[in-house]
Amino acid sequence: MDPTERSLRSRLAAHLSWANTADRPARTEAARKASESRFLSEARKLHPTGTSKQVEDAAQSLRKAHYARLALLSAQARRAKKATNGK
Repeated sequence: MDPTERSLRSRLAAHLSWANTADRPARTEAARKASESRFLSEARKLHPTGTSKQVEDAAQSLRKAHYARLALLSAQARRAKKATNGK
């Protein structure tokens, strides 16, 4: 199966799966909790003697930095793809 067909099949399966999901927040709850605990854990390592407020603020900044990094990488990938395809 070529990559395009595999992508289309995967997209179809994902849409059908979400269509059959009655409680979307419950389905993604574990991932949200894991993500949040990751940032809190990193913040505690950076500020082992910090107050809970300082750790929460650091975790929030780490989360924002993470998503900013993803946005930067996405923009770079789009730019590279555009340069490669000449469009």
